[in-house]
Amino acid sequence: MEIKVIYQDEHLIVVDKPVDLPVHKNDFMPNDAAYLTKLVGDMTGKWIYNVHRLDSKTSGVIVLVFSSEVAHEMTLKFERKEVQKTYHAVVQGNPGNGVFDKKVVVKKKSKFKKPASTRYETLRTVSTNLSYKEKEQVELSLVKVMPETGRWHQIRQHFAQNHNDILGDSHHGDFTLNKLVSADTDIRRLFLHASSLEFQHPVSGEALRFEAELPQEFKVVLDHYCISTDTTPEIFG
Repeated sequence: MEIKVIYQDEHLIVVDKPVDLPVHKNDFMPNDAAYLTKLVGDMTGKWIYNVHRLDSKTSGVIVLVFSSEVAHEMTLKFERKEVQKTYHAVVQGNPGNGVFDKKVVVKKKSKFKKPASTRYETLRTVSTNLSYKEKEQVELSLVKVMPETGRWHQIRQHFAQNHNDILGDSHHGDFTLNKLVSADTDIRRLFLHASSLEFQHPVSGEALRFEAELPQEFKVVLDHYCISTDTTPEIFG
């Protein structure tokens, strides 16, 4: 599996993680299963430390580091909210612009909830020919998402709570919509992408910004169903 390197120096590496690739190994994976830290370790010949979470089903920008000292500094940056994270998602409906701030559960099969905050901005909305149950000509929107906290599946939970389910979300989302889109387009993925990270270098202090282009599947699905579109400028590369 090819891993696209966005940036690398002696302290850290930033890559564009493919969709459906776990960041690290877990007990439920086969012994020979691929995971990001192993692939990057093999590629660089270095020991790899991951310092923040990115769900296996989510693609996009992730930073990994090469030493425990730098790992400690980067972990503190995330805990202190000194790292600006931006995502893009394709969601059901048109959520507009605003902030989701309902509590979210802290892990799978848990009922315990913690406060969470997710800012969002709708960039493009299309009407589709998809109708099912009580829904007619379901809208799909491309949204920019800026999580201000880092809870488990926070973005996915927040959009599902507000009936703007992220397309392809098999855990929190609209399963009927997911099946319809997969059958029509033969695309099966979570439409959530970590598009940028901004932080100060943990050693040099240099201001850094890294971006990963939006997956073409996002554009393919929106264009496939588009009956009419608003005037939002195209943002795909």
